[in-house]
Amino acid sequence: MPENNYKSEKEAFVSGMTGSSVTHINLISSVALASIFLLYCAQTRLNSFSSNSLIIAWFLLVLPLLLSMTLFANWPATLSLLISVPGGLLLLIQRKESGTPLPSNLKSPTTPNPSIQSFPPQAPRMEPLPSFTTYRAHMLIMTCLAILAVDFPIFPRSLVKCETYGVSLMDIGVGSFVFSGGIASAIPLIKTPSHLAAPLLPKVLRAIRKSLPIILLGAVRVLLVKGTEYPEHVSEYGVHWNFFITLALVPIMEVLLHPVMIYVSVTAVGIVVAIVQQLLLSKFGLSEYVLDAPRVNLISANKEGIVSLLGYFAIHLLGLTTGLLLLPPSPSYFRRIQRSLRTHTLNERELSERYAVRKNDKTASELSGYSILWWALMGICSLFKLDGGHGVSRRMSHRFNISYVFWICAYNVSFILGYLALDMIFFSPPSSSSRRKTEQRPVSSLPQAPTAIPPPLLAAINKNGLVVFLFGLINLTIPTMYTSDFWAMVILCGYSFAICVAAWFLKGIRLRL
Repeated sequence: MPENNYKSEKEAFVSGMTGSSVTHINLISSVALASIFLLYCAQTRLNSFSSNSLIIAWFLLVLPLLLSMTLFANWPATLSLLISVPGGLLLLIQRKESGTPLPSNLKSPTTPNPSIQSFPPQAPRMEPLPSFTTYRAHMLIMTCLAILAVDFPIFPRSLVKCETYGVSLMDIGVGSFVFSGGIASAIPLIKTPSHLAAPLLPKVLRAIRKSLPIILLGAVRVLLVKGTEYPEHVSEYGVHWNFFITLALVPIMEVLLHPVMIYVSVTAVGIVVAIVQQLLLSKFGLSEYVLDAPRVNLISANKEGIVSLLGYFAIHLLGLTTGLLLLPPSPSYFRRIQRSLRTHTLNERELSERYAVRKNDKTASELSGYSILWWALMGICSLFKLDGGHGVSRRMSHRFNISYVFWICAYNVSFILGYLALDMIFFSPPSSSSRRKTEQRPVSSLPQAPTAIPPPLLAAINKNGLVVFLFGLINLTIPTMYTSDFWAMVILCGYSFAICVAAWFLKGIRLRL
């Protein structure tokens, strides 16, 4: 068939969608938690089991996610049950001795004595957090799979990006990507407590330099899309704008607010940005501008991407809030740093927590509170029509309204909490009494085969996340719209395995873009 006709038909194939429901999307995403549950049950009960096998890891951790958005998209709870039942049966087997307590719960044997620290104090230790690695890797996998699967009929149209209002699986992907980036942006603020108060101009220039490769990727994507006449939604970001440009700009915008963050809670700043975005949409005619204004210049040609930027920035800031709770040894660590910066006294007392054992129970408690807060705020916005009275929308305030911002926060915090809870259940340190018994045993009888946590495949995907994401943007040239479900699954399984192979072979290096 003529190429232009196929392009038009494919654009129509992914246009005009009204979405699904929040509950349905949560159930689809919960399959990821079920797969981790099964893996942990096998790791802690079966002596012969190892997650170091790429094929086994793909089968347990990636294939379920693909099934959840294709063959089982209408029955995600059934799929979660089918995955969880074998795990439950494995729990009947006695736990094997060789296990790995959470690295974050262990105190480093080389930790210096706080009483002999030098001044100025060093940065806190950034212990790896398995639950964050698992969450981020699963999010990347689902995003990559959905980007290709959407072109096949086996991917339900209810999961495709909504045209105006509504929620869908693909609408959650871009927001979650920005949210996880916000979490990771907490690392420099934790490693270098004085970073917030550092001179602004050098930080901005440094942020711009780091964002240039991503801006270049955005420019390359524009050229490729226009040059190949690949089907695109101009109503999503505009004529020239794309997600890479947004991804590059939000960290720069964050740095500009560092002087404010010394004195104001980052959570409050994020909420204020979301409210400002909603007011501009509802009260100052920004929604009408995006919907009706003709594309007469560079700004109006990219009005969707420009208007959405403030909403994405709010999500980035609220992701940063989560990172400041999740990544340091204590969820209160950054709040103490803020108080010290306000009084210009970075002292030993505030920074001594870098040598403390991570308090995962306190972190889980605070995450629970934030999860309840975000779900409640989303419900309040919808109930009192604070979002314009149309419910959640990414495209309409991406056009991007305030309900969408709170939905992204609630969704991501809830699932991070789920991963953290599983880690705590399966790999928490033994009780004090059992620990004393262990310490009394001869060294030779102690467990010698630690369990891999996080799973090596997910750690590899997380290590080069942006590279994996770019690999996942490769689209096929076959007429996917007319592919049978059987061949669609064959292609998607091969595609998902190829992504895993690429990450697996890159696991020994870190590529910086």
